[in-house]
Amino acid sequence: MGIRKYKPTSPGRRHGTVLDYSEVTSTTPEKSLLRPLKKTGGRNNRGRITARFRGGGNKRRYRVIDWKRNKDGVPARVATIEYDPNRTCFIALLHYQDGEKAYILAPLGLEVGQTITNGTGSEPLPGNAMMLRDIPVGVTVHNIELTPGRGGQMCRSAGCGAQLQAKDGDYAAILMPSGELRRVHVTCRATVGRLGNTDHQNVKLGKAGRKRHRGRRPHVRGTAMNPVDHPMGGGEGRTAGGRHPCSPSGVLAKGGRTRRKNHPTNAFIIRRRKK
Repeated sequence: MGIRKYKPTSPGRRHGTVLDYSEVTSTTPEKSLLRPLKKTGGRNNRGRITARFRGGGNKRRYRVIDWKRNKDGVPARVATIEYDPNRTCFIALLHYQDGEKAYILAPLGLEVGQTITNGTGSEPLPGNAMMLRDIPVGVTVHNIELTPGRGGQMCRSAGCGAQLQAKDGDYAAILMPSGELRRVHVTCRATVGRLGNTDHQNVKLGKAGRKRHRGRRPHVRGTAMNPVDHPMGGGEGRTAGGRHPCSPSGVLAKGGRTRRKNHPTNAFIIRRRKK
């Protein structure tokens, strides 16, 4: 995967870059795995804005991803590797031997024609999914479950990978990309390998319009607002805000602690990402 840079035919083209999509083998998604995707504009079921600066964007359809990877004992062939507008990494279409089709997150090095397996007895090769107790220590994994059977919840973005560092009784120690070291039950499933599209973080949008295509509206500073709209608004002329940076509801935005003392997952964190 590489980055493509165009000739500066316009100010937006001058600094913008795009992926070359050399890993993608098909541009037509599997119809049976598509679902409609409704836009919210950042609003909840009461019509109130709960996520600011969202709205617009290109129309998309959701690709149903197999997060659980619990189809054991049935080999699958990688049919295509496709672009997914709903996530940063690419997805792979699997054709199982019994005729079922499914999408999975495409790890680095996965190729069309490769055979993928799930469950106990699978080799620790990129794309194969199994319980943590069956994965050798030191292997890089992604799409990790937090609760057995719920489906993968951690390490799902482009270039992500966590390292299985140790196993002790019923729990495995996993080093997350953030530097956090946490315990996960050994019956939780994970997929071997690091996710592909590693150059995603190096792409420069180059112009505001490409941000709007993604459904992101202009981000307005709190100090530019009126006092009725933001705690940092108002004042004669330009001001520094008059207080520590915060959200419209007053939650500190620059390093203030917001985590609960008795958070349910505190017991599973061996070493926090924040020193």
